[in-house]
Amino acid sequence: MDEVSRTTTVYESDADAFVEKYRSESIAARFGDEFYEALSGERVLDAGCGPGRDTQTFNDDGFEVTGFDLTASFIETAAAEVPDASFARGDMRRLPFADDTFDGVWSCASFLHVPREDAPETLCEFSRVLDDDGTLYLSLKHGDESGFDATGRYFERYRPEQIRSLLDDAGFGAISIDQHSKKWIQALASV
Repeated sequence: MDEVSRTTTVYESDADAFVEKYRSESIAARFGDEFYEALSGERVLDAGCGPGRDTQTFNDDGFEVTGFDLTASFIETAAAEVPDASFARGDMRRLPFADDTFDGVWSCASFLHVPREDAPETLCEFSRVLDDDGTLYLSLKHGDESGFDATGRYFERYRPEQIRSLLDDAGFGAISIDQHSKKWIQALASV
């Protein structure tokens, strides 16, 4: 079982507790302004949507949002909470969407579960589903040590220069990276 599968198993095994934990304030409501301003249209993929916290914000703000997650319990909860949004279940390393489907990809605290060796492929998938003026938002853990936490979830940590290099290699431009706390990095990039 790989890191992503093990992490999904942890989320599924205690889904109700994680749903409650992630009902907190929407990150899109706190940090989405720059993302909103960069969007060329209204089609947003919430990649790793969890129980739909940010999906709800995008929906409420008038976007055509698709929530996407590997954890079935999260998709079920999100679909019940945000009935006007679309949802799909799957692995972000292999997105089931056509090329140029979205104006923006929002990946808040989810890309960090992808092992580093799969990061380039995943970023290329994000680029593939974005239209020509597409915008990507990433929220990542800052640091050098990657691995499983006490709950059994896998976390990949990055330094700003590492994520910049990965985004450059995947063909993203106009990259803005902000370390907004000791533990978190935000990146905004365009295709």
